[in-house]
Amino acid sequence: MPKSPQKHLDPRQPLVVDTTKLPRRPGETRALKRVVPAPADLGLELISVPEGSDLELDLSLTSVSEGVYVSGNVRGSLTGECGRCLNEISESFDVSLAELYAYADSTTEETTDEDEVGRMQGDLLDVEPALRDAVVLTLPANPVCRPDCPGLCPECGVHLDDLPADHSHEEIDARWAALSNLAKAESPTAALPHHQQKPIEE
Repeated sequence: MPKSPQKHLDPRQPLVVDTTKLPRRPGETRALKRVVPAPADLGLELISVPEGSDLELDLSLTSVSEGVYVSGNVRGSLTGECGRCLNEISESFDVSLAELYAYADSTTEETTDEDEVGRMQGDLLDVEPALRDAVVLTLPANPVCRPDCPGLCPECGVHLDDLPADHSHEEIDARWAALSNLAKAESPTAALPHHQQKPIEE
């Protein structure tokens, strides 16, 4: 999916960065530290960053001949569901980000592939696509609450941690189940009062 912006960038958006104060001389650097609300749908089906939760950006903007190189770290929180036992997962994350944003008029070999290099709009650049890639690529498709989570009993659905070690479900063939019930039932003779029971004739 192309990283070049598909719409006009709004400098008021929290993940749009204005580089006006960064001189366009290779080697010039400016720090970017801000806390922004997480965008929607940042994550996978079972684990994601809650929309609107705090994302801490600790980035460095560096002028290079082709454009602006953005690097640093993004920190935030994750919530989700264990893929084995369905318990809630709540943890923090800290991922690194490194992305080159080419000037709009840059035509060097490194910046001609629109699918690989982001493009600036004037002095503006959008870190959201790079941030999404950095976060999502670190998330497990099948998250677990802990590495040794045993999961749920496939028969009764109870967490195996809450069951005894010898917990099991005996499987009885349906054809034998009826005979088993008959064997446990009292016989008609045994059900009669003692004085009504007939002696066994030899």
